[in-house]
Amino acid sequence: MPAGTRRPRTSRTRLRVALAALACAALVTLPPPAAQADATATGRLTGTLPDGATWIADVPDHWNGTLLLFSHGFGPTVAANAPTGAVRTELLAQGYAMAGSSYDPHGSMWALDSAERDQFATLDAVTAKIGAPRRTLAVGQSMGGLVNAQLARDGGGRIDGALGQCGLVAGGTDLDNYQLDAEYTIARLLLPGQDVPLVRFGTAADASATAARLTKAVTDAQSTPRGRARIALAAAFLNLPAWAPGADRPAPDDWAGRQEQQYAWFAQGILAFVEGGRYAVEQSVGGNNSWNRGVDYARLLDGSVYAPQVRALYRAAGLDLRADLRTLTKDAVITADPAAVRTARRTSTAGQGLDVPLLDVHTTADNLVPVEQENRFAARVRAAGDGALLRQAYVERQGHCAFTTAETVAALHALEHRVRTGRWDDAATPAALQRSATALGLDGAAYVPYRPAPLTVGRDGPTSPARSAS
Repeated sequence: MPAGTRRPRTSRTRLRVALAALACAALVTLPPPAAQADATATGRLTGTLPDGATWIADVPDHWNGTLLLFSHGFGPTVAANAPTGAVRTELLAQGYAMAGSSYDPHGSMWALDSAERDQFATLDAVTAKIGAPRRTLAVGQSMGGLVNAQLARDGGGRIDGALGQCGLVAGGTDLDNYQLDAEYTIARLLLPGQDVPLVRFGTAADASATAARLTKAVTDAQSTPRGRARIALAAAFLNLPAWAPGADRPAPDDWAGRQEQQYAWFAQGILAFVEGGRYAVEQSVGGNNSWNRGVDYARLLDGSVYAPQVRALYRAAGLDLRADLRTLTKDAVITADPAAVRTARRTSTAGQGLDVPLLDVHTTADNLVPVEQENRFAARVRAAGDGALLRQAYVERQGHCAFTTAETVAALHALEHRVRTGRWDDAATPAALQRSATALGLDGAAYVPYRPAPLTVGRDGPTSPARSAS
């Protein structure tokens, strides 16, 4: 569909409902405005921006002069000013004012074409009512972590620092490309000979139908060693963690146990979220911004941290891994729409530089935004010459945005130290963050030393030239 063409409203409504439910299941909850009022605030400020976006703000009785500008994640375009109600309550009690916008509610839930603009406009609207803050800090989660990184890139003079959590910082095109590799692997190897649409969805129902077919293929394949090996290959391309909620983390060489936990993510419906998300991105950028023509899938696997697991499971199943990888490479014919790639490059990327200090925090087993995205993002920031402004920290836990209140508040305090002193010192080290979070006496913490593996994506980056559409 050409850029600027609106999708049918009924399909968009169904998708919003479905993805909102999946987001809640994946710990991507956004408290509704009515649930955010409490006795610590002097009152709720609200407003509407020229594009129809709404904003909310709360100022505590004893404002400490710091304003937090919160960017919410992928989901319904409803104004929010905190990642969770518990975080909001704690930060209001500590004296912080909090604000955030819905982004433009008239378009896609992948609202990257309006989010940064609406966040800066919210900042202007709020400060016009409460006065200039002593300090403004941006905070963002998930898709809002990408918005947050953009604010950190462009916000010098308007914001003083940024805290990202579980951020989709590799950007929309990298996201769609590695997800495409996994979807394509499932379709080609588990549904051979079948026509399974993977890109350019016309409606939300089309995306849901593809998700259902791929999920059923994975569920059926899990019953055989050959199927499990191929699921592991798809999971490697998806950068899917081998540690699922409610389970003990398997040993590094427990190949069967690791695959079982990757399958658990599939069984919980991750492909419904992935395909619905792709539909929303395509709505936003005006077409398909991902491609696999020219991808060497053997080389792609060689760069994955999960390659030893895949090879072991293929050997145990008596399958020829090289033959499967040759098939994937030979049949990879999906090309991108160049205009969509250009739009995604403009609206849905980050890492081209930083104007202010940024602290990014990620769980080590994130099913929706793999922790490996932090590796990709840091490389881009360093290439731009701004590595000294970036710090990254990690929480040992399964799930997307599965942070405790203590972990969030401690990270905010570490960022404030950097803004106040001009130095990171040791405030953002795992040990210091763990001590700070534990000392709050709230709900525990699990900061650990960690270094993420490279993101398995197999393309040079979001600015790679796209071939003509097919």
